[in-house]
Amino acid sequence: MHSEEEQMIGKIMDTETMGYAYIYPRENGPREEYMVALTAENLANLIGGKGIDAQKIIVTDVLDRLVVSTRLGMLDTCPDQRLCGEIIRHLAPIQMEEKAAGEILAVSREAAEEYFAKEEQEAVMAECRMQEMA
Repeated sequence: MHSEEEQMIGKIMDTETMGYAYIYPRENGPREEYMVALTAENLANLIGGKGIDAQKIIVTDVLDRLVVSTRLGMLDTCPDQRLCGEIIRHLAPIQMEEKAAGEILAVSREAAEEYFAKEEQEAVMAECRMQEMA
Protein backbone atom coordinates (compact mmCIF):
# COMPACT_ATOMS: atom_id res chain seq x y z
CA MET A 1 0.00 0.00 0.00
CA HIS A 2 1.28 3.45 -0.90
CA SER A 3 1.50 6.26 1.63
CA GLU A 4 -0.76 8.41 -0.62
CA GLU A 5 -3.49 5.79 -0.29
CA GLU A 6 -3.05 5.65 3.49
CA GLN A 7 -3.24 9.45 3.64
CA MET A 8 -6.42 9.43 1.54
CA ILE A 9 -7.99 6.80 3.79
CA GLY A 10 -7.16 9.06 6.73
CA LYS A 11 -8.89 12.00 5.00
CA ILE A 12 -11.95 9.86 4.30
CA MET A 13 -12.11 8.62 7.88
CA ASP A 14 -11.72 12.18 9.19
CA THR A 15 -15.07 13.04 7.57
CA GLU A 16 -16.69 10.36 9.79
CA THR A 17 -18.74 9.23 6.79
CA MET A 18 -17.70 6.56 4.37
CA GLY A 19 -19.27 4.32 1.82
CA TYR A 20 -18.66 2.79 -1.55
CA ALA A 21 -18.96 4.14 -5.07
CA TYR A 22 -19.50 1.88 -8.05
CA ILE A 23 -18.75 3.55 -11.36
CA TYR A 24 -20.01 1.93 -14.56
CA PRO A 25 -18.17 3.28 -17.63
CA ARG A 26 -20.03 4.37 -20.76
CA GLU A 27 -17.90 2.04 -22.80
CA ASN A 28 -18.01 -1.65 -21.97
CA GLY A 29 -15.35 -2.04 -19.36
CA PRO A 30 -15.01 -3.22 -15.80
CA ARG A 31 -16.87 -1.41 -13.07
CA GLU A 32 -14.64 0.70 -10.82
CA GLU A 33 -15.09 0.41 -7.05
CA TYR A 34 -13.98 3.00 -4.50
CA MET A 35 -14.28 3.72 -0.81
CA VAL A 36 -15.44 7.35 -0.61
CA ALA A 37 -16.35 10.04 1.90
CA LEU A 38 -20.12 10.55 1.88
CA THR A 39 -20.12 14.32 2.37
CA ALA A 40 -22.31 16.28 -0.03
CA GLU A 41 -19.32 18.20 -1.39
CA ASN A 42 -17.32 15.02 -2.01
CA LEU A 43 -20.26 13.31 -3.71
CA ALA A 44 -20.68 16.38 -5.95
CA ASN A 45 -16.96 16.28 -6.80
CA LEU A 46 -17.24 12.56 -7.58
CA ILE A 47 -20.30 13.00 -9.78
CA GLY A 48 -18.94 16.13 -11.44
CA GLY A 49 -15.46 14.69 -11.91
CA LYS A 50 -16.26 11.16 -13.02
CA GLY A 51 -19.92 11.36 -14.08
CA ILE A 52 -19.18 12.56 -17.60
CA ASP A 53 -17.37 9.32 -18.43
CA ALA A 54 -19.81 7.09 -16.54
CA GLN A 55 -23.02 5.49 -17.67
CA LYS A 56 -24.04 5.40 -14.02
CA ILE A 57 -22.63 5.81 -10.55
CA ILE A 58 -24.11 4.10 -7.52
CA VAL A 59 -23.03 5.16 -4.03
CA THR A 60 -23.94 3.15 -0.93
CA ASP A 61 -23.12 3.41 2.74
CA VAL A 62 -21.06 0.69 4.44
CA LEU A 63 -24.27 -1.27 5.12
CA ASP A 64 -24.99 -1.29 1.35
CA ARG A 65 -27.92 1.14 1.59
CA LEU A 66 -28.35 3.45 -1.40
CA VAL A 67 -27.06 6.97 -0.82
CA VAL A 68 -27.27 8.31 -4.38
CA SER A 69 -27.30 7.06 -7.94
CA THR A 70 -26.68 8.91 -11.19
CA ARG A 71 -27.27 8.38 -14.87
CA LEU A 72 -25.02 10.08 -17.39
CA GLY A 73 -23.74 12.54 -14.79
CA MET A 74 -27.18 13.61 -13.54
CA LEU A 75 -28.74 12.72 -10.18
CA ASP A 76 -31.21 9.87 -10.56
CA THR A 77 -32.13 8.62 -7.08
CA CYS A 78 -31.33 10.18 -3.73
CA PRO A 79 -33.46 8.88 -0.83
CA ASP A 80 -32.30 11.59 1.62
CA GLN A 81 -33.76 14.78 0.14
CA ARG A 82 -31.74 17.03 2.48
CA LEU A 83 -28.52 15.40 1.26
CA CYS A 84 -29.77 15.63 -2.32
CA GLY A 85 -30.26 19.38 -1.96
CA GLU A 86 -26.76 19.77 -0.53
CA ILE A 87 -25.23 17.71 -3.36
CA ILE A 88 -27.05 19.83 -5.96
CA ARG A 89 -25.79 23.03 -4.31
CA HIS A 90 -22.19 21.82 -4.86
CA LEU A 91 -22.79 19.97 -8.14
CA ALA A 92 -24.67 22.63 -10.14
CA PRO A 93 -21.66 25.00 -10.47
CA ILE A 94 -19.51 22.06 -11.61
CA GLN A 95 -22.07 20.97 -14.21
CA MET A 96 -22.50 24.56 -15.42
CA GLU A 97 -18.69 24.79 -15.70
CA GLU A 98 -18.59 27.72 -13.27
CA LYS A 99 -16.02 25.79 -11.27
CA ALA A 100 -14.03 22.59 -11.59
CA ALA A 101 -14.67 19.51 -9.48
CA GLY A 102 -12.50 19.57 -6.39
CA GLU A 103 -10.46 16.78 -4.84
CA ILE A 104 -12.38 13.53 -4.69
CA LEU A 105 -11.89 11.78 -1.36
CA ALA A 106 -11.75 8.25 -2.73
CA VAL A 107 -9.45 5.27 -2.74
CA SER A 108 -9.81 2.00 -4.61
CA ARG A 109 -11.82 -0.57 -2.74
CA GLU A 110 -8.89 -2.97 -3.06
CA ALA A 111 -6.57 -0.50 -1.29
CA ALA A 112 -9.18 0.09 1.44
CA GLU A 113 -9.58 -3.63 2.07
CA GLU A 114 -5.80 -4.05 2.20
CA TYR A 115 -5.56 -1.18 4.70
CA PHE A 116 -8.26 -2.58 7.00
CA ALA A 117 -6.82 -6.12 6.82
CA LYS A 118 -3.44 -4.70 7.87
CA GLU A 119 -5.05 -2.73 10.71
CA GLU A 120 -6.88 -5.85 11.92
CA GLN A 121 -3.69 -7.92 11.76
CA GLU A 122 -1.80 -5.31 13.80
CA ALA A 123 -4.59 -5.25 16.41
CA VAL A 124 -4.53 -9.04 16.72
CA MET A 125 -0.74 -9.04 17.08
CA ALA A 126 -0.93 -6.37 19.79
CA GLU A 127 -3.56 -8.40 21.64
CA CYS A 128 -1.38 -11.52 21.43
CA ARG A 129 1.59 -9.61 22.86
CA MET A 130 -0.56 -8.34 25.72
CA GLN A 131 -1.72 -11.88 26.53
CA GLU A 132 1.88 -13.12 26.51
CA MET A 133 2.82 -10.45 29.03
CA ALA A 134 -0.06 -11.30 31.38
